Amino acid sequence: MTATPAPATPAPATAVVTGAGRGFGRAVAAALVAEGHRVLGIARTRADLEAVRDELGAGFVPVVGDATDEALAERLVREERPALLVLNAGARPLLAALHEQSWESFAVNWNTDTRQAFAWTRAALRAPLVPGSVVVEMSSGAALKGSPLSGGYAGANAAIRTIGDYAAQESARAGLGIRFVTLLPQLTPTGVGAEAVDGYAARAGLDREAYLAGMQPLLTPELVAKAVLQVAADPDSAAEYVVTGAGLKPLG
Repeated sequence: MTATPAPATPAPATAVVTGAGRGFGRAVAAALVAEGHRVLGIARTRADLEAVRDELGAGFVPVVGDATDEALAERLVREERPALLVLNAGARPLLAALHEQSWESFAVNWNTDTRQAFAWTRAALRAPLVPGSVVVEMSSGAALKGSPLSGGYAGANAAIRTIGDYAAQESARAGLGIRFVTLLPQLTPTGVGAEAVDGYAARAGLDREAYLAGMQPLLTPELVAKAVLQVAADPDSAAEYVVTGAGLKPLG
């Protein structure tokens, strides 16, 4: 009697996460690997990516590069055809009032956060990604409320919302079946947000602990990662969500 061959194990779905070396991106990569995805993590700093690989194992593939590089975005999207893109890379803004900024410091987030969102979103539409693919645009709650101590940060992240909206329209017009979701995390006391919390506490005349008390429940990188997995898995998700320590709140 001929034995029935065992069913083939399906290949893990591929995801790409920009800014995967630290903060939200690292947490998102960890959550995706834990769910069985093969994750290509993009960051400029090799040591950060290697530390993530040491932590997460073979499911995490380090890609040292500049997330704003359009050629890199187009090549990886074309060759890998990821089922999920998480566009999270961003620069640390100079924490200073408007009149204390230079144009170069004011524009830093436009040149990193917005530009990487543009590059990968454009690549996703041009390849295009396969129907059912998801692109998560990581914006910021500052896009709604402003951020007067961080130069162009709020405007740059508002532009990311616009990119996600335009891309969704183009996907629908062309019948591509690519879903675009924008997440707007609130301020957190970790990573880039740690310095901002101190600055805004001082601006409000409060000590750090009093300011943090007004932000409860606090958002963590792990909660952001949970939000990414939730919207990626839900074909009926809204187009935009604010992400807080209490969970997801749809906009519109």
